[in-house]
Amino acid sequence: MKYGFLYDSRLDESQISTRDESRKRHGSDWGTNEDDASLPDVVVWPESTADVATVLSAANSHGVPVTPYAAGTSLEGHPVPVRGGISLNMTKMNSVLDVRPDDFQIDVQPGVLGSSINDAVERYGLFFPPLPSSGDISTIGGMIANDASGMQTVKYGEVHDWVLRLEAVLPDGTIIETGTNAAKTSAGYNLLDLLVGSEGTLAVVTEATLELTGRPEQVWGGRVTFDTVGDASTFTSDVIRWGVDVAKIELLDKLSVEIVNEHLDAGLEERPMVFVEFHTNHSAEDEVAFFESVVDQHPVVDCAVGESGAEMETLWTVREEMATALKNYNPELTILTSGDVTVPISTYADLIRYISSLEDDYGLEIPCFGHAGDGNVHYTIFVRNDDDRQRVTGERVDRNIVERAIDLGGTCTGEHGVGMGKKQHLASEYSHGTMELMRRIKRAFDPNGTLNPGKMFIDP
Repeated sequence: MKYGFLYDSRLDESQISTRDESRKRHGSDWGTNEDDASLPDVVVWPESTADVATVLSAANSHGVPVTPYAAGTSLEGHPVPVRGGISLNMTKMNSVLDVRPDDFQIDVQPGVLGSSINDAVERYGLFFPPLPSSGDISTIGGMIANDASGMQTVKYGEVHDWVLRLEAVLPDGTIIETGTNAAKTSAGYNLLDLLVGSEGTLAVVTEATLELTGRPEQVWGGRVTFDTVGDASTFTSDVIRWGVDVAKIELLDKLSVEIVNEHLDAGLEERPMVFVEFHTNHSAEDEVAFFESVVDQHPVVDCAVGESGAEMETLWTVREEMATALKNYNPELTILTSGDVTVPISTYADLIRYISSLEDDYGLEIPCFGHAGDGNVHYTIFVRNDDDRQRVTGERVDRNIVERAIDLGGTCTGEHGVGMGKKQHLASEYSHGTMELMRRIKRAFDPNGTLNPGKMFIDP
């Protein structure tokens, strides 16, 4: 039997499955179309670092590819096993190992959900701020692999800013540690930041020490409504440029509001709008007043900001449900791509206007929303089902948006990662020398190409 080495290992048979149902569930992620799904030959659920090392060592020796799998909430096909082999599902390694509130630290296994981290530290008045919008259903291992970020990035940074130490297993089964529990270190190469964002191509994370911070004493928020998305994006840029201390500032264009209204019956006025939230420990009113002074310099339709309450929670529910709302939108349309380009804040309004012009020029529906405070635009390109001509048009529009973002000094992906979907754009963003160095790093970590093959790079 090709995978007999798994049954001969220290793993229990209950940790291994070749059933069609298990294989099918591990053949795609949230953003993968059915046509792009690829089934593994076998699914393995490790329960310890030793299990992960056993699987990788044996697979590497037998020439079998291994694709790490977390919660399947990624959008660029990271956990899709394009070469078959083993799907390594990390969700049974889901323990909070230790909480050290005096050091503002927590040790967790990779299968822990983001919401579970906050649940574990809430009684100490602490929280883990860089969770993505999908934090309630995403694992910390997946977030580390993709260097995830979310609505609070504008104030608190990305996941990599909050990772202190990692335990990980290399493709040959070697167990390594990177980073330290200390607040800083200059010892050796910074392997920690090399693994964060490596998308499961260099190592499999089995344990992480994360930094925490205190929960804010005052939380205020609200929304500002505009006539045009251009006005909304220009306003957002100015809020950041003027130095307003916002914890969240999210933009939704008119079509996004219409779609989420239909999905949630939210009752929002169907205009472009900006959601905003402030986190302070004193004088929240002063920061809100500063914000409102920026509002006064722009053509707004309406502005409503106040203390945290049910209305504000509704706004964030609306924003968090955008991905589901888009997926359940018009059944006559297919999501061609879910983009997440990011540009310098000074060019944010230019990019939003450019996407709007493409929407008009090509007769496509391209709702735009996103983490406007850090220059991140999430756009979704819809095409008619079984309309090959419109699909080709949509693909060209997607390329144009990504290329425009890169030309503006930005990136092809701010948080979703490269995976399968952005491989073709990486060479536009980086020089040949840089790309070759990345390939050399991959070969140094994984000379046999065992871990997550077919991702990050276009095959030579």
